[in-house]
Amino acid sequence: MDIEAIRSGQLRQLAGVNLEDEDLSNLDLSGINLAGASLVGVNFNRTKLARARLDGANLIGAQLVGADLRTNLLGANLMQADLTGADLRGSNLRGANLMRAKLTQAIFTGAFLSGANLVGVNLQGVDLRSVDLRGANLSGANLQGANLSQADLQGALLSEANLEEADLQGANLAGANLSGANLLCAELKDANLNGVNLAGTCLLGTALDALSSAAQNR
Repeated sequence: MDIEAIRSGQLRQLAGVNLEDEDLSNLDLSGINLAGASLVGVNFNRTKLARARLDGANLIGAQLVGADLRTNLLGANLMQADLTGADLRGSNLRGANLMRAKLTQAIFTGAFLSGANLVGVNLQGVDLRSVDLRGANLSGANLQGANLSQADLQGALLSEANLEEADLQGANLAGANLSGANLLCAELKDANLNGVNLAGTCLLGTALDALSSAAQNR
């Protein structure tokens, strides 16, 4: 594979290619087709990949720090990838595997993460307002202080997740599994909690805790 031709933008149709461990950092690869490509360990730090095709790509352990990923990542494997500070606004991450990925300061505004695997990820303080997380697996995830207001978490798995002081105002949690989760002092105003599994959930300092206490004191 002619890496210099890729770096210079001469090669744009690269679906299914093997570029494992290559250095493609600090480039403008906007619109490139890497659908189904093997990109294990590739260095994409600060690279522009807007409007690219990365659907079905294998990005295990890839370096994507500060990368522009406003693109199609449908079903991509991003396990253990470093997406620190990555721009994922409006990205299609439906069914993507983000298990153990680094997501600190990543921007998810308007992203689509329905059915994504986010088991055990650290999303502390991340802005997830209005993000589509329907059916996503967030079991054991750290969402402390995260902004999930108006997010769609219908049917999501949040068992054992840390949602301490998270903002869930207006979030859709219908049918979600929050068993064993920590919602200490979480904001639940106007959240849809129909059919939610709250077995063993910590609700201290929430509106639900206040309602429970008031009922017990009647």
